[in-house]
Amino acid sequence: MQQNPQSFKTRLDKPSLDGLFVWYAEMRQSPVFYDSERESWMVFRYPDVKRVLSEWQTFSSHILHPPEQTDFTQSLNFTDPPKHRSLRSLAQQVFNPHRVEQLIPRMTAITHELLDRVAEHGQMDFMQNLAIPVPIIIIAEILGIPLEDREDFKRWSDGIVTLDPIALQSMGDYFRDLIKQRRGKPSHDLISDLIAAHEGGEKLTAQELVDFCIVLLVGGNETTTNLLGNAILCFNEYPKVFEQLKNEPSLLPLAIEEVLRYRSSIQAMQRITTVETQLGGQTIPVGQMVTVWLGAANRDETQFEQADTFMVDRNPNPHLAFGNGIHFCLGAPLARLEGKIVLSAVLKRLPNLHIDPTATLELIPSSDVHGVKSLPIFF
Repeated sequence: MQQNPQSFKTRLDKPSLDGLFVWYAEMRQSPVFYDSERESWMVFRYPDVKRVLSEWQTFSSHILHPPEQTDFTQSLNFTDPPKHRSLRSLAQQVFNPHRVEQLIPRMTAITHELLDRVAEHGQMDFMQNLAIPVPIIIIAEILGIPLEDREDFKRWSDGIVTLDPIALQSMGDYFRDLIKQRRGKPSHDLISDLIAAHEGGEKLTAQELVDFCIVLLVGGNETTTNLLGNAILCFNEYPKVFEQLKNEPSLLPLAIEEVLRYRSSIQAMQRITTVETQLGGQTIPVGQMVTVWLGAANRDETQFEQADTFMVDRNPNPHLAFGNGIHFCLGAPLARLEGKIVLSAVLKRLPNLHIDPTATLELIPSSDVHGVKSLPIFF
């Protein structure tokens, strides 16, 4: 069994904004190895990561959790077919392209309202003033969460990303109460639609309904927030790209895909082996945890030309930022649409945007998620 390289622990526990990607290049030289401290096999190369994400029969998402942790364990993220298939089918009934497209006017209005608040100041914290509130407002409105509760949800969502069990329990309790309210008094929101589908004959337990709401809120919030913040980091690193996008806004959809590849919001995912298997020249026994590093796969030079360069017009761009296979991110269309609307407004209204050169950027304290807590900008 190949053990972890010496630098593995220090680089993972103390990542820097760009040192992470230098570290990935080093790790791809030892593509699959076992980390005894985390009790998981680490996978870094694109073909291996894609295979793990694709072969759910071998690499299961049904990861065991402590007995006391009930919330989030019956969600789309932690189930395999046939249960996963029925959950995703239900999700696609109520969280469909038509519903997403209907949000365009509201997304646009929210974006410009938030920019109006800071326009005269010439500076803002891009994360706190724009990248965080837009996704949380949108996903909260989709679910039917009252305005006054959104700050709680942002706090709980951040806590779940950093594996805070109290945050997970608090969000679960909140949704149980909200679902109870909606059963008695339905509204025009996703929770009411889920309840109606459930009562219409779909096999969905009460816990699965709660978990579905949690995964939508956390996924819809964290992924898009960090996509937006990471886009600004990319544009700051490549100012010529920012200028090109202002002159050729039609390139923005390709630029968003390159942001997703170059600075993936989700850096790692976990699976567990259901059988003994071979991967990257290693034999992995049954019942072993496997961690796939999407951020490393998306910088794999054997898959992407000039992998460590941000290429605004990269096409095709088969990145794995939204996963692959049956667990491909359900909220990907929403994240892409929000990214397009917000960044279009940024290109038009903040043409002189640049990050405060004196700012110290602090990463989110999670090895699975990539983004910064705060992003002071001048415009």
